[in-house]
Amino acid sequence: MANGPRDRPRVALTFHLGPHETGQDLTLAHQLLADASGLAVPITVFAVGRWLDAHQDLVPAILAGGNELANHTYTHPTLTALPADQVAAEITGCRDVLARLAPTQGRYFRPSGTSTATPLILTEAGAAGYRTVVDFDVDPLDYTSPGADAVVARVRAGTRPGSIVSMHFGYPGTVAAFPRIVANLRAAGLTPVAVHDLLA
Repeated sequence: MANGPRDRPRVALTFHLGPHETGQDLTLAHQLLADASGLAVPITVFAVGRWLDAHQDLVPAILAGGNELANHTYTHPTLTALPADQVAAEITGCRDVLARLAPTQGRYFRPSGTSTATPLILTEAGAAGYRTVVDFDVDPLDYTSPGADAVVARVRAGTRPGSIVSMHFGYPGTVAAFPRIVANLRAAGLTPVAVHDLLA
């Protein structure tokens, strides 16, 4: 599912959390969470299971702001390159971490290394208990570090009612862009909500 209903003025801001090419600066993670809380914007955090398990102290900080925590595989491989048993292990590995660290969370799955879930991924996600695999329809490519202005402009250009925006923790430009993204959405009459509320 790449978007929610187009007839309601809501959008979901989703963020991937885990190891990135730039490493993961926890200061940036806390800043983004603080900004989201201060702006009263719930975000959906797709976490890499192994990384989250090593940084368990972030879980209360994520959940404190009314955010939701979801599955982004266990080690963040290119899921489309793996056979079924390894795809299954990636999905269930993160599922089990979330069940232990945040039992009320983990409702959604997003594959790593691809913007669209393949039939194999959908099958294995379903077998692991995921009724909804969440893709996205807006990708500002913030992980390429294009700068805050570019991230802001790309989100503004691509977002419409029902959009699901994909961004990343760990990038200074994304953190800097976040308050402006929220301001632009609200100016356009769009309300940022968690994925659960977008799809409800």
